[in-house]
Amino acid sequence: MRLLALATALLIPTLGQAQCGGSFSSFKAGIKSEAVSAGIPAAKADAFLAGTRQDNKVLKADRAQGVFQKPFIEFSRRLISNSRINAGRSNAKRYNSVFKNIENTYGVNRNVLLAFWAFETDYGAFQGDFNTANALLTLAHDCRRPDLFRPQVIAAMTLYARGQFDPARTTGAWAGEIGMVQMLPRDIIENGVDADGDGRVSLKTSAPDALTSGGKMLQHLGWQAGQPWLQEVSVPGNMDWSASGLNTVKSAGEWQKLGVQARGGKLTNLPASLILPQGHKGPAFLAYPNFSVYFEWNQSFTYVLTAAYFATRLQGAPVYDAGNPDTGLSGGQMKQLQSKLQKRGYNVGKVDGILGARTRDAVQKEQQRLSLPADAWPTPRLLQNL
Repeated sequence: MRLLALATALLIPTLGQAQCGGSFSSFKAGIKSEAVSAGIPAAKADAFLAGTRQDNKVLKADRAQGVFQKPFIEFSRRLISNSRINAGRSNAKRYNSVFKNIENTYGVNRNVLLAFWAFETDYGAFQGDFNTANALLTLAHDCRRPDLFRPQVIAAMTLYARGQFDPARTTGAWAGEIGMVQMLPRDIIENGVDADGDGRVSLKTSAPDALTSGGKMLQHLGWQAGQPWLQEVSVPGNMDWSASGLNTVKSAGEWQKLGVQARGGKLTNLPASLILPQGHKGPAFLAYPNFSVYFEWNQSFTYVLTAAYFATRLQGAPVYDAGNPDTGLSGGQMKQLQSKLQKRGYNVGKVDGILGARTRDAVQKEQQRLSLPADAWPTPRLLQNL
């Protein structure tokens, strides 16, 4: 699930870009030229590319991300279980010294890393069996997101030139992520840490290396030490729902004046946004500045919120109050909605049936225009009114 992060795609300038599409052999020749321009010896580039091929299973997986169409309550209940919570707490004890070092060095709360570890690979149990070199080349050749994956190919070739990547044997997720917390090759170059002291960064077999590298990466992406990321709250039934959403930021005092209260404990004195993932009748959370870092890891709103919430559960937060949300839209209805929003001039990105940030923003604006509760949760009523 790490594939949606864009931060890594922006770290390497494109050098004599190998164009996407067309003949795969010609594309690989372009990749070689780009690699040599980046300082990789031609012999190493040839050796890396020898035997690599397109993998249609990668393309199939890339097109089949229907899990992200599920609403937050269903998605979070699918990913979070008592066994995952118990395993997380057990791993927290088992690797206590590792987590202490990460917290002292990078300021990243252990529960945040435990949640990613759980969701990405079930604590290292399922790391993927796709050939990484083939996956990256396939996605770089595909014209859907070449600018994201082409730099990752060059990064993988750089690791190979350093003796840290085997193009024939390195495996991982379908989108090229490697190891227990699923890091892309450029992430490994920038943030890989040999935490167990064996002289290698082993993200597939060493939990200390994987977790510490993940902690360093989160710090690199902007994580602020000692600060929260998400807090469940209760909201009054009559507030101005247009104040919700990631585009609106208020202080704890301002939220309290609007009737927002922490479900347990107190609100933190930091700027925060009110998130209503399934509208004003469903769960409610305040998202603090660290929450934005999650979107550097993955761009799916539902995944990010679920990962952030799971980290709070591992920290001791209660099960969220699901409330009684209004009925949402099916995947087909969501696509209809996105098409209608596009016709009204909104940029909702791809019409994919996924309620992402841009679709939420457009929904909220249309709800305001139609004098509906502007909570960014699309309902059949909104679809009908449009």
